[in-house]
Amino acid sequence: MSTVVFVHAHPDDEASQSAGSMARAVSEGHRVVLVVATNGDHGDAPDDLGEGETVVQRRRAEAAASNAVIGTHRVEFLGYADSGMTGWAQNDHEESFARADTEEAAERLAAVLRQEGADIVVGYDWHGGYGHPDHVKVHAVTKRAAELAGTPRYLEGSMNRDAMIRSHQAAMAAGLDVGEWDPSQPMDDGNPLGSLESELHWACDVSEFLEVKRSALKAHASQSDAQGMLQMPQEMFAVAFAWEHYIEPGRPEGMVAGWFLDE
Repeated sequence: MSTVVFVHAHPDDEASQSAGSMARAVSEGHRVVLVVATNGDHGDAPDDLGEGETVVQRRRAEAAASNAVIGTHRVEFLGYADSGMTGWAQNDHEESFARADTEEAAERLAAVLRQEGADIVVGYDWHGGYGHPDHVKVHAVTKRAAELAGTPRYLEGSMNRDAMIRSHQAAMAAGLDVGEWDPSQPMDDGNPLGSLESELHWACDVSEFLEVKRSALKAHASQSDAQGMLQMPQEMFAVAFAWEHYIEPGRPEGMVAGWFLDE
């Protein structure tokens, strides 16, 4: 059995991006650890905050609920502030993750990897999937932490841009309402969403865990993006989330429909 550490930028990113893989790994007896880089303080502020309750406290509670559904064995926060989207004033906050010293942040993460004796650490692709400053930083920090800790395998979570474009085109052709969503358009940093199929190495079937993913998203009740995903018709949700994709640097080119924990 392996110990796999998934690194995400904000509370709720695990639900939308890797909950299927995390739940599948747990179901097979692997140890799964989540590390969250920021406290998510610039997420949506819910109307029902209790007296003295902060957004950070609510988001930590929601993360705990989400990961209880997934079965995650440990959730650790690195303690940085949410940097907000590209161009926001929060990008320059002295405690923001985007401004953090990469070596220092990587050492915080490496300490967790050493404690866990991690076999695999999973970060993000080079532009964090869609260019959010905190997601971009996760890429640099996770890659460096794997080096510092000597973690045997390093993977990068990404999204299959080609598949998303095909799905979008099919939905449009079927007359479905896709709103303003268009995966072929530039994202937060001006780059396209995710990665090309030719850049990916693993396409992991997590279709058996779609209900876990839905429940994990539901747990992040204060966040409109997470709840918006739950408004998708079930068949569209399945198309969008039945597969999770990863890059494994150093692996031969070509995307394999398989499971990275079988190796």
